Amino acid sequence: MNSIWSDTVSLPAFEPLGRDIKTDVLIIGGGIAGILSAFMLEEAGVDYVLVEADRILSGITKNTTAKLTVQHGLIYQGLVKRFGKERAKMYLKANEDALNEYRSLCQLMDCEFEEKDNYIYSLSDRGKLEREVRAIKQLGYSAEYVSDLPLPFATAGAVMVSGQAQFHPLKFLAEIAEDIRIYEHTKVQELEQSTSGIVAVTVHGIITADKVIVATHFPFINKHGSYFLKMYQDRSYVIGIEGALKGNGGKGSSILNGMYLDEAQKGLSFRTYGDYLLLGGGSHRTGKQGSAWTELEAAALRYYPKCKVNYRWATQDCMTLDQVPYIGQYSARTPNLYVATGFNKWGMTSAMAAAMILKDMVLGRENPYAPVFSPQRSILRPQLFVNGFEATVNLLTPTKKRCPHLGCALKWNPQEHTWDCPCHGSRFTERGEVIDNPATGDIKNKD
Repeated sequence: MNSIWSDTVSLPAFEPLGRDIKTDVLIIGGGIAGILSAFMLEEAGVDYVLVEADRILSGITKNTTAKLTVQHGLIYQGLVKRFGKERAKMYLKANEDALNEYRSLCQLMDCEFEEKDNYIYSLSDRGKLEREVRAIKQLGYSAEYVSDLPLPFATAGAVMVSGQAQFHPLKFLAEIAEDIRIYEHTKVQELEQSTSGIVAVTVHGIITADKVIVATHFPFINKHGSYFLKMYQDRSYVIGIEGALKGNGGKGSSILNGMYLDEAQKGLSFRTYGDYLLLGGGSHRTGKQGSAWTELEAAALRYYPKCKVNYRWATQDCMTLDQVPYIGQYSARTPNLYVATGFNKWGMTSAMAAAMILKDMVLGRENPYAPVFSPQRSILRPQLFVNGFEATVNLLTPTKKRCPHLGCALKWNPQEHTWDCPCHGSRFTERGEVIDNPATGDIKNKD
């Protein structure tokens, strides 16, 4: 189940750590957030190293749909209401700066960067779309309501934001990673505070650092930050369809000239890559039952009857309490420990924004966007109680298969043949080997 990105790129390889070392900044995690953070520190002349437990880009990053946009669903009317106009504008501006940074960097490499308009559509609620247009314009950005879309079904229209982009994420990151100081197959087993700094114990040596950035998708340190309460994980699916863009006589023979996403959680996502249509959807909380690729393949058959499905892959996203990532100081009690997590399905621009914010924080500079992303902001949101309920139910569920993270009952995923944790999203193979964090080890009871 390789993604189309994994199948069309060759990634650089790096040696494991072979000795004890000291550095100013240690970055843990070789996905997009970690690699971009390392790139920013490299550009700033900071002494750093990045360690990855497996191979770089072997986790969530390779399974993105790779849309570069400030338009993260119909988010801005909610942000204005929740945080006020000034903070909502910070969020938009941080992502706009991230998009512009991609635009600048991608001019220097072959990563199939393409300018595209982005559309968030609704099947039935035009009023919601018009309110979002007003909210975006209120923040000083351009958006418009459009009624006609080249989608293979009727809609109530869409919010269109022009000048966004799509690209090949692994081609971009493979080139970025070439000049970064990386140690692969170097798993951090423990972090300790000492008089000489923060000590990271790995399988191949000890790293002593003044500052540490945790970019491991879901943070693995439980005793600080309460991320196990502040986030859950959501699973969604993508298929790569050949023949859908060539006017096959079906309902979907119109040319897709942009990127499209349903505002509803259960809706469909569309983007093109070469001759392929990438169709996404099937979203559900990790550990809950979902239809996986079944409903996507049914939609492909319905709308593009002569197409061929050549790719199937799945991804997993950390979802925060208020739709805004956690970027900054890991907790109030850890001044030299930083985090980037909770990208809410928008990891491309969010990771770049995180790298830019964390660079400034490491250098002791004020970043104008840091306040809106602060991990220390209020957690009194309705989703907190949902997360607490799910954790309580699954902690009390009797079963032999328990997640080694915090002990929740694991659920069998029949579509992907994995054991999944509905509390925090850890996943394991049928034999009990860890696939996705926050768990850092295998299932202990494999009976």
